[in-house]
Amino acid sequence: MNTPTNKTHRYFFYRLLIPVVVVLFSGCSDIPEIKPDTQAASPATTYALSLQGTPYRYGKETPEEGFDCSGFVKHVYQKQGIMLPRTVKDMALYLPQIPKNEIISGDLVFFNTNGNPYSHVGIYVNDDKFIHAPSQHTGRVLVSSLKNQYWQKHYICARRPRRL
Repeated sequence: MNTPTNKTHRYFFYRLLIPVVVVLFSGCSDIPEIKPDTQAASPATTYALSLQGTPYRYGKETPEEGFDCSGFVKHVYQKQGIMLPRTVKDMALYLPQIPKNEIISGDLVFFNTNGNPYSHVGIYVNDDKFIHAPSQHTGRVLVSSLKNQYWQKHYICARRPRRL
């Protein structure tokens, strides 16, 4: 007998069954996974990422000794044949500024972390991430997010390295 209660139960059963069947069979389809359109990493960024975990050392600029933030950026770009000034402030004054919405992989991002403009620098990777040698507290070269509240609050500008 087809009572309203039985129809309701069948309706909900089929409504739940159809999505389950679709999910089970979707793994067998020939449709490729669609990935978001992201920028290709620059050679500088690729090299910088290979240095993750290198210890932070104030005033240093080699993988063997460690890095401070500007020493890290200077070293990465020197390996690419681009000579940059040694200090964060000098880098910021030397390089052309670009709008935040035009940042690409390899651009430098600058921050005010100690009350002085241009007191920290990192290399933009992609997808709102950047790699840097943050501090003695963190202790190592790492990737951080520009969406992090701390970095949003202290962000100053982005600048694009160029060959001399």
